[in-house]
Amino acid sequence: MSAEPTLREIAEGVHAYEQLPGGWCLNNAGLITSRGHAVLIDTAATQARARRLRAQTELVVPGGPDLLVNTHFHGDHVFGNTEFTPKATVIAHEQTRADSAEAGLALCGLWPGVEWGELELTLPDVTFTDRLRLHVGELTVELEMVGPAHTAGDVIAWVPQRRVLFTGDVVWSGVTPYVLMGSIEGSLRALERLRALDPAVVVSGHGPVAGPEVLDATEAYLRWVRELAKDGLRAGQSALEVARAADLGPFAALVDPERLVGNLHRAYAELDGLAPGARLDVGASFREMAEFHGGLPHCAA
Repeated sequence: MSAEPTLREIAEGVHAYEQLPGGWCLNNAGLITSRGHAVLIDTAATQARARRLRAQTELVVPGGPDLLVNTHFHGDHVFGNTEFTPKATVIAHEQTRADSAEAGLALCGLWPGVEWGELELTLPDVTFTDRLRLHVGELTVELEMVGPAHTAGDVIAWVPQRRVLFTGDVVWSGVTPYVLMGSIEGSLRALERLRALDPAVVVSGHGPVAGPEVLDATEAYLRWVRELAKDGLRAGQSALEVARAADLGPFAALVDPERLVGNLHRAYAELDGLAPGARLDVGASFREMAEFHGGLPHCAA
């Protein structure tokens, strides 16, 4: 396990929990508090990491949060739900609940060497379709579905009084974006929506807390992937062949570069007419990412 993260206040009543450097299963979470009320944004992948997050939240809010929001269904964001219930009511988009129920704990099978702990899947108690406003003391948390982007049903959490935006995995900070289960085009539309909010602080799903420049950085990478895919299709090359030949250039320093393979599969599918968020073969893509990487991608969870 990497260095133990801690909650830190990034604006009055708004805290970020960074699990750096932010690679596979090292996601961020957030805590919004006001007048004794609290909302947690996302959890953590393993039982040990979720319990660490729980201990950190109780330093700020004794007893833990009242509400818990899952931005999407991936295990690093939802596996820790059980550590916060039954006190916390779990909230998510309808698609997230359905996808979480279908996926179960399958993520654990990708990295059998990780100490996942005694995980138990806890599904959301409350779901919504488009928008939901949470009142947290003097603050509000605006939940909005902006997917398909990273997945088919991504939700962001916006704290307008503090101009802090929790993006889930729609945005990435120093980490390679991953849209195999979502959409290139949908992600670009989502980024335009997030930019219109005019955030001062952006808490990405993975990587360091930053400013709005991470919206531009994520967009630049996705546009680059789309152009690579166009060239690859014209040349009759596979996604893996294109990824191997690609010059990563300004994106070479991003964590987990092997995700390029999965992203190219999504870009190829969309250029061929597949609808945003429509399903692709995740297992086959992951095997190709491992081939590109030269072995199983590292997971520090």
